[in-house]
Amino acid sequence: MRVTIPKLQERARGGEKLAMLTCYDASFAALSDAAGVDMLLVGDSLGMVVQGHDSTLPVTMADVLYHTRAVVRGSKNALVLVDMPWGSYQESKEQAFRNAALAMAEGAQMVKLEGGALMVETTGFLVERGIPVCAHIGLTPQSVNTFGGYRVQGRGDDAASRLVADAKALEAAGAAIVLMEAMPATVARRVTESLSVPTIGIGAGVDVSGQVLVVYDMLDIYPGRKARFVKNFMSGAPSIQAGIEAYVKAVKSRAFPAPEHAF
Repeated sequence: MRVTIPKLQERARGGEKLAMLTCYDASFAALSDAAGVDMLLVGDSLGMVVQGHDSTLPVTMADVLYHTRAVVRGSKNALVLVDMPWGSYQESKEQAFRNAALAMAEGAQMVKLEGGALMVETTGFLVERGIPVCAHIGLTPQSVNTFGGYRVQGRGDDAASRLVADAKALEAAGAAIVLMEAMPATVARRVTESLSVPTIGIGAGVDVSGQVLVVYDMLDIYPGRKARFVKNFMSGAPSIQAGIEAYVKAVKSRAFPAPEHAF
């Protein structure tokens, strides 16, 4: 039986760290499942690590649905959540519902939306209609052109306070999880302490409820430049599954991320 959102929230309240990985196919889904990964994210990062684009923006809803079907078929236990790709939810809350419903029909248990206060109304609209939402704040890769690159967010008192306010507003709207990317660890801790729902970090320090990495990064498969928050878990591992198991163990024990992986 797949892990549920209430079960994940219960684990986080009990102090257990949650391990999430991106996943795009049935084989990696099965390996990750067997290694004890709590959540599999069908990430729009597939645009870069699978399709060879230089950003996530070209990924379509059809792409995401294709990979969702594969991940759902390959896994049995982990919760499956899906990135809503660029242009699939920003136009209106009704557009967001139509596309999120397609993902849920393929077996996803949750969708992820990038954005802070702007996504509050859409989050509430989806949650009220039975679609669980994971909010994504901080560095939101779909806004790379606005940010001028993949830059750390939340530096400075005003910027940090905005992130805290955004997270609280998204929780109030019904977000069941808040994912935070590329922000100072002190800010991520503030956000986590201000919420009752779990927080997942990627480049957000250790004082969050759990961690996520792109699986092709943590297995050193992707040939591109690695972010500071990435660790190569294939180093010294005899197999891919052993590398994923090492990641899960490191997250659960708080050994990862170490200070050198934080901002």
